[in-house]
Amino acid sequence: MSLILRRKLRVAGAIALVAIPGIAAAQTAQSYPSRPVRIIVPFPPGSSPEIITRILANRLTDQLGQHVIVDARPGASGVIAAEIARKALPDGYTLLLAGPTLLAVLPALKPGLPYDADKDFVPLSRVASAANVLAVHSSLGVGSVRDLVYLAKSRPGQLNFGSSGNGTLSHLAGEMFNVLAGVKTVHVAYKGTPAALNDLVAKQLQFIVSAPPSVMPHARAGRIKLLATTGVKRDPLLPDLPSVSETISGFESTLWWGIALPAKPPVAVITRLHAEIMELQTPEVRELLAKQGAIPNSESTAQFAAFIQAERERFRRIGHQVGVTLE
Repeated sequence: MSLILRRKLRVAGAIALVAIPGIAAAQTAQSYPSRPVRIIVPFPPGSSPEIITRILANRLTDQLGQHVIVDARPGASGVIAAEIARKALPDGYTLLLAGPTLLAVLPALKPGLPYDADKDFVPLSRVASAANVLAVHSSLGVGSVRDLVYLAKSRPGQLNFGSSGNGTLSHLAGEMFNVLAGVKTVHVAYKGTPAALNDLVAKQLQFIVSAPPSVMPHARAGRIKLLATTGVKRDPLLPDLPSVSETISGFESTLWWGIALPAKPPVAVITRLHAEIMELQTPEVRELLAKQGAIPNSESTAQFAAFIQAERERFRRIGHQVGVTLE
């Protein structure tokens, strides 16, 4: 064999070796998924987040050509679900529905978590978001956020607000109201939103911050009154309600849900899944999500990661201001 031929063969072999990773990645993207995918949800069956996940899973099933299964694993503020997802193979067949509690609130306020939100998961994208609503008992005699602030200032420490538990988004929203409005109201923690709403209807509480689907039946019956939504801007699903931020500058308490994967999945899988999530904003999906008070919300992986960090810092700051820690 001539020297020139041997050199040509070596060059060809080198080119082939360089090309193999690209070929493997392309093959991974083309073959994924080859079996059902599951989304672990840290909420009970029938809850708004679980229903939202089912809406998205049905659409992803059509797009991926494989069944996307919703696996509800509630408990321990979502830590049970996070641990199951963390220990799963990072092959793209186990996804985690993660929201502010798992990725922002707990990492900011709870020491000794069994998972590392940054190292154990890869944030893919938000999939949906929803503004909460600020509601009061109808007999309280207030018709606006400004009225509620005035009443709270005139009766320091005498108004109670309820939440679905210590350190939850509804708790931190009430504390944010205290800090930004310069008032003092008393937090009452419950084991879930239904119990807090029952006491609001029974006049044991004066106000609450909660998701629209939970409070709407009581509002329509006239038992409670909705004052405002809690996003930065007015909610397109409730355009007649002002946002709290129109009266209290800087106030924001928005529910959001995103998809995260166990750390270090194949890049091709991340690319494929992200592309599919970006296709979820169809009229049909929008209509179904609107019934849960939510809107589709997708972004790049970098944008989602930056958003999580900003949310975490915001909750850390609020927790420090009001002395909230989760032991």
